[in-house]
Amino acid sequence: MSSEEAAEGAPKDASGGAPKPPEPSGVDLARVALRAAKEQARARGDAAQQKKQARRGGLRSGARADGRDPLPLGSAINRLITERGWETPAAVGGVMGRWPQIVGDDLANHCVPQRYDEDERVLTVQCDSTAWATQLRLMAPQLVARLNEDLGHGTVRLIKVLGPGGPARRFGPLRAPGSTGPGDTYG
Repeated sequence: MSSEEAAEGAPKDASGGAPKPPEPSGVDLARVALRAAKEQARARGDAAQQKKQARRGGLRSGARADGRDPLPLGSAINRLITERGWETPAAVGGVMGRWPQIVGDDLANHCVPQRYDEDERVLTVQCDSTAWATQLRLMAPQLVARLNEDLGHGTVRLIKVLGPGGPARRFGPLRAPGSTGPGDTYG
């Protein structure tokens, strides 16, 4: 390989061309490696099956399962999730469905998970009172540890706790102009 070819294959920095994207690390690298290994194993299995069929004289119809058979729905969905790289969002969605079993009935009655930001790895939880929001903030480190135990290390880095939204603001003849009413101090 010549020095020109080596220079072409090297990543370019900001002064020499396009910026270099950030390198994946940790769990992301493990997921990429696992996906690549599964694809290679699947390709080896398909090649071996084709070789076996060629020895037998081609495809045959029979009672045994082969690659043409329909998949059960659960297997098809799991395959789709794996191929598209949706493992983390699917796992977090499962946690939101099992919220009462994870945090307990008392906390689940007053605090509800709203959304999960996959890029920041932040779970946002809405509480119905400031007392429950404070309780959840105190329990956040233990809850993050429990969620990561269930989902995999580093899936949830932070729990963002939102307090109550406050009462609906009504405008009418009994309100002073420009007043926000009792919502000024709520929360």
